[in-house]
Amino acid sequence: MKNISVVIPLYNEEESIQELHAWIKKVMEQNDFSYEIWFINDGSNDQSWAEIEKAKNIDPNVKGVSFRRNFGKSAALYVGFDKAEAEVIITMDADLQDSPEEIPALYHKIVSEGYDLVSGWKQKRKDPVTKTLPTKLFNWATRKMSGINLRDFNCGLKAYRYQVIKSIEVYGEMHRYIPVIAKRAGFKKIGEQPVQHFPRKYGTTKFGLERFINGFLDLILITFMSKFGRRPMHLFGTLGFFTFAIGFLIGTYLTIEWVLTFVLHVSFWSEYYPITQRPLFYFALAFCVIGTQIFFSGFMAELLVRNSVNANQYDIDKTIE
Repeated sequence: MKNISVVIPLYNEEESIQELHAWIKKVMEQNDFSYEIWFINDGSNDQSWAEIEKAKNIDPNVKGVSFRRNFGKSAALYVGFDKAEAEVIITMDADLQDSPEEIPALYHKIVSEGYDLVSGWKQKRKDPVTKTLPTKLFNWATRKMSGINLRDFNCGLKAYRYQVIKSIEVYGEMHRYIPVIAKRAGFKKIGEQPVQHFPRKYGTTKFGLERFINGFLDLILITFMSKFGRRPMHLFGTLGFFTFAIGFLIGTYLTIEWVLTFVLHVSFWSEYYPITQRPLFYFALAFCVIGTQIFFSGFMAELLVRNSVNANQYDIDKTIE
């Protein structure tokens, strides 16, 4: 098994590939690492794939995969993780903003210090304020919801133990939440390493402001999946019960008031309207209907989970027989 697999997702980065490859190769040879470099071409419409082929001709440790169209960074990482076969897997962006000089320190934190995952922390970002401010808000929200004390979840420069990447599945826009997914899979020793960040040398960023909206939606999803993915009834059943209970209590109040007024002729109001003419009646009806729907949504979700082929598949770390 090689020491390091470097997984590099890229989209329209033809100018930087040769320079990045030469930089990584230099670092690997200086530190006497055995390595492989996986360039994952995410449907680029420039000459990125041709540049990867050139790098392969120079260095047999270069490998590549090319998508027919653009699927996104998570898809590229998923394929890269599937292909990687080294002791430690390093991910980095192809835009030369991440430094390969950080690789030895990241590698030793995994191998010597026993971390499962180490995330880079860009202490001094070389990005405009339109990216840094939303990123700070995003990182704060992710820390609070996940309980993982990282200051830079979205840094592309990360190191993983081999077992981690083979135990997690990255899809959609979940590449931002790989530490959260890893924690959910049972890998708890997650740390961070301060890393250098350089200004973009070629081209323009491939991400717009929509990534922050998608990011927060994905954060809600991954939080739900982490806590209730195998027991949705615990969430939907509780919400449904309390919603129904509110409607039931309002209905009970209206019924008691009706009995006091029209049966026992005891009224605390100078004028009383029939139940069906009171707004509270429709609030009670709505709460009961919504509560019932939420409850049965959880019930159906629980049935789907229990009958899933993966219902009783668990990641086993060690066994003694």
